[in-house]
Amino acid sequence: MAAALFNLFADKSRARAISAGTNPGSHVHPEVVQAMLELGVDLSVVVPQRLTQDLAATDPLLIAMGCGEACPVVPGLERDDWPLEDPKGKPMARVRKIRGEIAERVHGLLQARGWS
Repeated sequence: MAAALFNLFADKSRARAISAGTNPGSHVHPEVVQAMLELGVDLSVVVPQRLTQDLAATDPLLIAMGCGEACPVVPGLERDDWPLEDPKGKPMARVRKIRGEIAERVHGLLQARGWS
């Protein structure tokens, strides 16, 4: 959700997000797909990808969501950790709340970096 929201709100000429995980599933969870469809973003065809050191090195900033020691360490890469609840298997009301928390953080990042 974070990468999709980032790409929805960001000035595309200034920044874009790539979504990856340290232990990605085979698909985006249905409750996340539904929550994002409510905003007009279709994640149903997105295939989660693995976060590798090479992939992390392609960007200047890594936003982690609880990967801890499993996150790749790349010299010179700025990293921020957003300790957010995993929406997997949660009721839609909770998923919407998590989506809102992510959106707030994304807006804050975009504002701080001038990427809005």
